[in-house]
This record gives sequence, C-alpha cells and structure tokens, in this order.
Amino acid sequence: MANVDIRIKKTEPLATPQELAKRFPVDKSTATYIAQSRQTVNDIIQGRDHRLLAIVGPCSLHDRKAAIEYAGKLKALAKEVSSEMFIVMRAYFEKPRTVLGWKGLILDPWMDGSYEIGEGIAQARSLLLEIVSLGVPVGCEVLDPIIPQYIDELMSWSSIGARTTESQIHRNLASGLSVAVGFKNSTSGDLLNAINAIKCAYSPASFIGMDYLGASTIFRTTGNDCCHLILRGGDNSPNYYEDDVESARTLMTSNNLNPAIIVDCSHANSRKHYDRQKRVLRSIVDQVSWGETSIRGFMLESNLFGGAQKIPDDLSKLKYGISVTDACIGWDETERIMLHACELLRKARLEEGTALPL
Repeated sequence: MANVDIRIKKTEPLATPQELAKRFPVDKSTATYIAQSRQTVNDIIQGRDHRLLAIVGPCSLHDRKAAIEYAGKLKALAKEVSSEMFIVMRAYFEKPRTVLGWKGLILDPWMDGSYEIGEGIAQARSLLLEIVSLGVPVGCEVLDPIIPQYIDELMSWSSIGARTTESQIHRNLASGLSVAVGFKNSTSGDLLNAINAIKCAYSPASFIGMDYLGASTIFRTTGNDCCHLILRGGDNSPNYYEDDVESARTLMTSNNLNPAIIVDCSHANSRKHYDRQKRVLRSIVDQVSWGETSIRGFMLESNLFGGAQKIPDDLSKLKYGISVTDACIGWDETERIMLHACELLRKARLEEGTALPL
C-alpha cells in the first residue's frame, strides 16, 4: 500500500448522517411543517400558487445567536407579506471560493483555519433544526455532494451555485434531492449551462454517494420536476430586465422546460453594490404586476445590519449581525422594501380583480 494516499497527511472519523440525526432529531410536528413548506415552494415553482418565493437572509451564517435573532424577525415579516410572498430563510453554510477565503461554517466552524468539519456539520444541522422549529423554512446551497445526507430533511429549497451548475455530479444530485432546486446562470451571464443542468436534473440519474448509514451506495433517482433557473447577472451586465427575463423564458420554453425563474437581487444583478438590491426588487415587482408569469421569486442578501466585515485575527472583535462574506442590506431596509413590494403586488392583484394570471 506504499503508493496509496501519498498526499494525505491524516484521516479522521466522521459521524454518519444517522448518528447526527439521533443527536439532533426532527420531531413529528417539525417534519410535518417542513413537508408543508416544501409543498408550498413546489406549488410556487410549478405555477400553482400566485405568490412569489422570497429567499431572504444572510450571505452566509457564522453566528448562531445572530442567525436565530434574524429568523425571529423574518418569521414576523413572513406573516405580514404572506398574501403575496412565501419567505424561506437563506441559510448558507458552504461558500465556494475562486481562490482563497473562509469556506463557511461547515468546513471551518471556528473561523480559524482548523477545519473541524465534523463540528461544522453538527452546528449546521442543529442551527437549521432550531430555525425550522421556530416556524421558518430554510434554503441552502448544495456544494459538497455528501452534506445533503446530513441536512436534506430540514430543507425546503436549495440552490446550485454559478460555479457548480456545470458539474455533472451536482446535476445528478439535484435529480434526487427532496426539494426544489434552483440553478444559477454562469458567472459570465450565459444561460445555456443552467438550462442544460435543469434538463439533466429533470431526468432520472444514477450516481455514487454516501447513504444515511455512511456506506458507499449507488443512488438511482426519479428526476426532479421542481428545478428552475436563477438569474444572477453576468460579468458584463445584469440580467433581470424585462428583455432578459423574456429571453430566459423563451429559452426555457423552447427546451420544453417549465419557465420558472427566480431573480437574484444581489451578485452581478446589483453589480456587487448591496444597497442596489432594492432596484432589482422594484423591477421584479413591476414585471410581475404587468403580468410576467415566469418570475416565481427572488433572492435578497440581508442581515441584521448592513455591509460586510473582514474576519479579524481576534474573533472577539467580530461585529454582531454583520456579514463576513458578501455585503448585505440591514434588517430595517429589508423590512421596508419587502413590505413596500408586498403592498404593490397586492394592489396590482386587487386591480385585476383576481389573482395575477399564472
């Protein structure tokens, strides 16, 4: 065995999904709530529910106390906008990096480069469980193909990022996930990779993975009919304008796909200026009010307080409720623009005398 694992310094045991589920079990009422939330998300993506799916929350979660405080505020807001929106809290624990940087709570929970991954997975599951137990559904980005076995039962929605949309592994994985999956367009702005990803994920697939007991397993999937496109802009320009949405809808329809689109108000659509997210949301509301039925939702990067901060060497100097990854709008701004958007959507629907056309 002298030529095996020559670049592996060390291996460590990892708890199985089953073992972690025993530590942080989902009770019957919470399981029922998650199932209901998933169905609502699916109904919106499939066009059976006129409301917009609102994926709202921090760019990434790193502080349990702040995340719970945010979830409590989001729950109250969700009630106020429930006639026009269904809110799912953005709960991202894995951060893809172009080069280097903090890779998220799952990989580096202590934010010090120690990479206590087992602890990170446990923290992620327990935090998701606490948020969902408050009555707030959660959505996560799927990056590592093993992680869903640990948290899949807690999610109501998921996404595949722009850097992984082309990955066949993630396309196969999406075809078997228990929740609706959004594929982001490429960072260049190209839509074709995401369209192809949706087509792949719609279809049955077979792939190798780890099962609930921690054993290597061949998974054979049914395909996922709730996959959709996330417009996040590109290197050269945003892609949330009317012409962009129309082009995306036409492309999906021509590929025999359900023209379900979610618009990311952040990233290239806001040109990396977090305070411009409200402009994108305003355009979304305007398009939906005028009858654009392919837009099924939007994403907002939001935290307790606006902006972003670098991770200091002395973690005691971290500012509470401020993102350590992409800059976010603060809670006051989040509440203001969400309530205003809801008011405009409600007014447009009432002026039509019925629900907006599906």
